[in-house]
Amino acid sequence: MCCVDQRPNFVIIIPDQLRADALGCFGNPVIRTPHIDALAASGTIFAEAYVQHPVCSPSRASFLTGWYPHVRGHRTLTHLLQADEPNLLRILKDAGYHVSWAGRRGDTFAPGATELSVHEYGFAEPPASGSSAEFPSEAWARLFYHGRLEGGPADHDEAAVRTAEKRLAVSPDQPWVLFVPLIAPHCPFQAEEPWFSMYDRGEVPRPLPPGGREPAFKAAIRERYGLGRITPGMWQEVTATYYGMVSRLDHHVGRIMSAVENSGQAGRTATLFFADHGEYLGDFGLIEKWPSAMDRCITADPLIVAGAGLPAGQRCDSLVELIDVVPTVLELAGVAAPHQHFGRSLLPVLHDPARPHRRYAFTEGGFSEREEPRMERGAFPYDLKGALQHEQPRLVGRAVAVRDPRWTYVWRLYEPPELYDRQADPAETANVAGAPELAGVERELERALLRWQIQTSDVIPAAEDPRMPEVDLPPPAASLDTLENLI
Repeated sequence: MCCVDQRPNFVIIIPDQLRADALGCFGNPVIRTPHIDALAASGTIFAEAYVQHPVCSPSRASFLTGWYPHVRGHRTLTHLLQADEPNLLRILKDAGYHVSWAGRRGDTFAPGATELSVHEYGFAEPPASGSSAEFPSEAWARLFYHGRLEGGPADHDEAAVRTAEKRLAVSPDQPWVLFVPLIAPHCPFQAEEPWFSMYDRGEVPRPLPPGGREPAFKAAIRERYGLGRITPGMWQEVTATYYGMVSRLDHHVGRIMSAVENSGQAGRTATLFFADHGEYLGDFGLIEKWPSAMDRCITADPLIVAGAGLPAGQRCDSLVELIDVVPTVLELAGVAAPHQHFGRSLLPVLHDPARPHRRYAFTEGGFSEREEPRMERGAFPYDLKGALQHEQPRLVGRAVAVRDPRWTYVWRLYEPPELYDRQADPAETANVAGAPELAGVERELERALLRWQIQTSDVIPAAEDPRMPEVDLPPPAASLDTLENLI
């Protein structure tokens, strides 16, 4: 008689555009996130986890493959994971896991890849087709703010959570993966009650003011969007609404975790919670995100790993990259990666959070000027963002950030470098690059970037090709005979 497969199950919850500092367990004193905080208390939070790209699709391609975005050119919104490329979900499916995708996020896999990677995809009950909310004015539109929503049919996230609940109520016999990529708290900033009115506008934190020496895209966005007209009260309104969206997300996480508990399989189920990137939310006088943004509010990630017998109540301050998710899940599942990747399993630090994990953490983004045709072209209210990129492609020039335990160094293709001392300046507001006494720090981090670029420039595919393949074409003589007969 065959033994029962006791490998752990996995719930992977991925909100979109969630700042790490917008959660109680990551130090926010105002936000109400009891369910995510409880998840963190039952596992480990990673206080220094960073995304590998500041935009949705490239970040997703990165953390599902264990590749940096430059490895295979996954640097745009329209070059998604291909059917012939490895990804975490497909690896687990091929290893005997039952993989369910709750919802329909079409910004991850290219045609054909979803069918190879999951058993089920979509909704148990379809959501409403879209929001009918309108922007109150042009100024609010440039803040991507709708405001209060009337209650109505289920949106994507509500429908996805209902789907997750139903799938957890009928778990398959073999070990399973439930993949739940949500949209909130991605803009437009909008919420129904009670979430919309949950936060006193006067109590939410004020955004960071614009800095001194900053990359050129920041001033260009403020000018093109007309953000100089935005009052402090308007920024607080956006922040309070965003916080309401985060609390609604927390409610959804609580429902998913209750469904795991009710399934009777909580003890053997690992939960991973993390975002694809953050949100400016008024910091530096900006809103939303930017493809070459390297700021902490965009790149710091609220990674939590809990369950399946892993230690609880821990905080890890070691540097971590989201590409570390792939080897962590595979090691827990007892599955070997079929491809070369650059992630490092978090299992050692999950059992000893004081242990060093990475010496450096890297984030990259942006484009070269010749790639201008590949840059995004969004409809209103993303039209100005797209126009800036095409009119002034150097504003979105390629950039790489490297972080060690103290410093953040940003190298930009078309602009001077930046250096931030996170020990003295945790929010990275003061660019101290060029200070004579810090020249050694800059040289060391620049060398680290060069070494990283060479070490990770590409991967050799796992499959080998024969050096002398048979070619199914006629020889030259036969081709010439055929040609002569036709003349």
